[in-house]
Amino acid sequence: MDISEFFSDYDQVEVDSTAVKLETDQGRPPSQQKQNHNEEYRSSTSTSVLDQEQSSVDDANLCTTSPICAAPLCRQFWKAGSYNDDLTPKSTTKLGSSYLHIHPKFLHSNATSHKWAFGAIAELIDNAVDEIQKDAKYVIIDKTINPRNGCTALLIQDDGGGMDPEAMRHCLSFGFSDKKSKFAIGKYGNGFKTSTMRLGADVIVFSRYSKDMTLTQSIGLLSYTFLTREGYDRIVVPMVHYQLNVMTGTFDPLHSGSNENPNSNLSVILKWSPYSTEEELLNQFEDVGYHGTKIIVYNLWLDDDGNMELDFESDPEDIHITWDGKSKAKEGSRVAATDQHIANRLRYSLRSYLSILYLKLPATFAMVLRGKVILYHNIAMDLKHREFIMYKPHSDGRVEGQVVTTIGFDKEAPNVCVHGFNIYHKNRLILPFQQVALSSGSRGRGVIGVLETNFIEPTHNKQDFEKTSLFQKLMTRLKEMTWEYWDYHCMLIGYQTVKKPRPASDNQGSSNFIDQHVEDQSIPRKHSSDGGPTDRAPYIATVNSKPALHSSSSCFEPVELKQTFPPGFKDGSNLKRKLRDESQRFQSEAPRTTNVNVTRVIDENKRLKTQCLEYEKAEEQLKHKVEQLKIELGDTEAEYARLLAEFQDLQIVKGEI
Repeated sequence: MDISEFFSDYDQVEVDSTAVKLETDQGRPPSQQKQNHNEEYRSSTSTSVLDQEQSSVDDANLCTTSPICAAPLCRQFWKAGSYNDDLTPKSTTKLGSSYLHIHPKFLHSNATSHKWAFGAIAELIDNAVDEIQKDAKYVIIDKTINPRNGCTALLIQDDGGGMDPEAMRHCLSFGFSDKKSKFAIGKYGNGFKTSTMRLGADVIVFSRYSKDMTLTQSIGLLSYTFLTREGYDRIVVPMVHYQLNVMTGTFDPLHSGSNENPNSNLSVILKWSPYSTEEELLNQFEDVGYHGTKIIVYNLWLDDDGNMELDFESDPEDIHITWDGKSKAKEGSRVAATDQHIANRLRYSLRSYLSILYLKLPATFAMVLRGKVILYHNIAMDLKHREFIMYKPHSDGRVEGQVVTTIGFDKEAPNVCVHGFNIYHKNRLILPFQQVALSSGSRGRGVIGVLETNFIEPTHNKQDFEKTSLFQKLMTRLKEMTWEYWDYHCMLIGYQTVKKPRPASDNQGSSNFIDQHVEDQSIPRKHSSDGGPTDRAPYIATVNSKPALHSSSSCFEPVELKQTFPPGFKDGSNLKRKLRDESQRFQSEAPRTTNVNVTRVIDENKRLKTQCLEYEKAEEQLKHKVEQLKIELGDTEAEYARLLAEFQDLQIVKGEI
């Protein structure tokens, strides 16, 4: 079913490239029902316009006489769900109609799925990251100013493929998603609406799209303020579209073939958006380029104290939110060190949160926050005494996949009280520092893990996972990993415990651990005062080393992690205890096999180190090639601009002849 039919009554809907017509006199204040329906438009989410007699908009001049951008009836998000039913007329939908409408209240209730403002921003960043497949190079997150009232607004802009008029209608509709790639983060076609409405009452979208020598630009307005103040009983989204006229070099409006008023949607946008003239509106495309999308969320929500929920003032290079968990501990103390750990900073600092939001991004893509590039933070590189544990989840007797978990102690342990697992899905962080093993004592303290679980599905807000049996099994396994890793390694960070013998595998002379603590001979060790080596755990070459971190491979072509498993290794059993006789056999045979295992891992480390050097050399070559291509691209763009100007001059001369 066409979405316009879903939101409108049967046979009263006409779709065109500008809008979709609203059914006659429905969902409008009684004072506005006298307006002829030929002057009403509706988008794929029921685009409509106000009665021109009730608006301070002059269609001839295409500008609004109101100098102030209207504010929502309530500025606190969690109180903004109330709706003035006195303004809403009784619905006149035909009896027996099988077509439904979405009330504006749904915009608010739908957005309540985001309990955390940064989670809403991450949804919009996900859309930009998905555009990497279309050669997107950056996403900008910044502060901008609403020119109508001088208030702060949120800007998110990318140079992805952009949206044509049809894609813009889908973006502002509910449930449409054209992301078919298995690597795409977005899935449900609902994230844009929930995230923007969670951050502010209103959002305006500018998008430019280029294909087959055709260049279009579209503007859409999703305004909770407009809907609530005008008393609509359904969601109304005005949109306007333009197409480049190659003969004149200007953008001409895309009109429908009917005799409807082509300025109606534009009039509504000029009244309720931050821009009061069409010229101001179109000027927003100046920094978009040939393709890309710019999102401006304005009328940002306030907290219960009347302050803006997003704090742009505390740090000129960051965006903060108020967090009650920040303490005033003495600098240099353990409490202060814990407070400054990224596990706590991400709760109130957008820069910290975005630095760990993705497992890996291409070197050609940058997230720019407040004019400064966000540096990628690899949590796995913060761990000491790392090990890698394979887990194969099962459901109904079938293997659902395999997960390699990087586990270790935080580099500041035991001086910081931070622990938990960072669980990713399709490269995107869902649960940061999820605590799975709670203990009243010190057991488990400082143990941190990183893993990517694509076999379970996240919730719609991407801040949790669906509580399926597979998820519950994973939580149980992570808890076991925490306890067992702690029991075997806590003495390395100063804790005393009775060390239990490591379980043996089924085959003699093999180990159940994917990586063992074997010293890399190329790394110098510290020595104690008596000249002997300290008890510090040896360095282990891992998949999280520099070559893996700076690999030029895109996150859309993930590299399979390949581990060298000792003979007899059983997946999923590497930390599980065996029967007592196997433990006793391990104790008696371990001395005989230790030297063999040590030699094997040292040789493997040497081989990996050689590969590292090769990767670093290849990386430098690729960087040099990128710089050369950038120079060539700049020259090509300059040549194109010159030829375009020459072509336009020839057209002028041709016209004069």
